Amino acid sequence: MLKELRKRSGLSGDRVAKRMNASQSKVSRIENGKVRPSLVDVEQYLNAVNAPGNLVAEVTALARLANTDWQDGRGLRRKGLDKKQLELAGLEQSSSEFRFFLPSMITGLLSTHEYIRASLAHIPGDHSKTIAKKLERQEVLYDRSKRFTFILTEQAVRNPLVDNHVMAIQLDRLASLTHLPNVRLGVIPLTVRMPGNPLSTFTIYDERIATAELSAGVMVFRDSRDVQAYVDELAGYESCALFGEDARTQLTVWSADFRS
Repeated sequence: MLKELRKRSGLSGDRVAKRMNASQSKVSRIENGKVRPSLVDVEQYLNAVNAPGNLVAEVTALARLANTDWQDGRGLRRKGLDKKQLELAGLEQSSSEFRFFLPSMITGLLSTHEYIRASLAHIPGDHSKTIAKKLERQEVLYDRSKRFTFILTEQAVRNPLVDNHVMAIQLDRLASLTHLPNVRLGVIPLTVRMPGNPLSTFTIYDERIATAELSAGVMVFRDSRDVQAYVDELAGYESCALFGEDARTQLTVWSADFRS
């Protein structure tokens, strides 16, 4: 559709590239489906070819769909949950900054073996490979070239997925991870009023990809505006979280509750 609009305008690919302040090779890759254009790329292209208003709306909608993926839970389970762990490991290898918002449970990167096993117990089948991959992925936390921010609500931290004494050990692990220089782990007590209305777990990789976890699957957003919306949302939660010694103190209190 973009190529057809350019031909109608009578412009060459090189001329469109100059109007977009981009390379001619990029325009060619976009037109021939060799690269997934961002919403900004598409808007710049449409402006460059003076596209009519009715088509601007249509093409923009298509671009947003092209930058959003849906991974349904049933499909992920059919392929094998260990395959999803390989995909996540790839994202972690290619990214340098990670931001997590965890409103309901603790993520695999922070979890003990027992907690991970319990988190998969409702799904039929043998999960030994998935558990092993999740534990293997935790090595990335010790890579000083990467930075992590985890924001957990009290509900996520204290969700009793395992027996009390095992939950206490899980909280001790969270407290110990706050000492890593490249990890910022914050907790939000129930007594704190959060901005907005948190709806789902989400993760931001650098500022290029955001994923939101739903009960039926995972949404993957690549458009910069969608990703920025999650960056802004996380900043609101970050502003009311406890970090450092305050976080460790709170985690110690909650851990003692489980032990008692």
